[in-house]
Amino acid sequence: MKILIAEDDTLSRNLLHKLLAPYGDCKVATNGLEAIEAYQEAYAEKRPYELICLDIMMPRMDGHEVLHRIRQLEDKNRVEDKNRAKVVMITALADRKNVTMAAFGKCEGYLVKPIGKTSLSEKLEELGFLPKKGQSE
Repeated sequence: MKILIAEDDTLSRNLLHKLLAPYGDCKVATNGLEAIEAYQEAYAEKRPYELICLDIMMPRMDGHEVLHRIRQLEDKNRVEDKNRAKVVMITALADRKNVTMAAFGKCEGYLVKPIGKTSLSEKLEELGFLPKKGQSE
């Protein structure tokens, strides 16, 4: 699996990388513009990201705007729904406004910090990246 982690906080970024590295190739972006550039580069190389973990509060461009632009690029390039990146917002913001904005932005998941191995694994199972507990691979 090809994974993009867009997170400006070093500790959170390192934790996500440590938790996700066993599942695939991880690239990190430290702000929203880097995330968009990484997405565009991967798409141009015909190796798009399958999973994108976005922090909401990032410098240069927030996670909501990054999500919006990624979906615009997918629409522009006529990416079929089944081939779109699965986006999980990972943030300290648990308020209704941000959760609603993320849902309207068509993200597939929303996890509130602090993130643990269990909550992340459950989200990966829900998104089909890992077999569900009790099911064989």
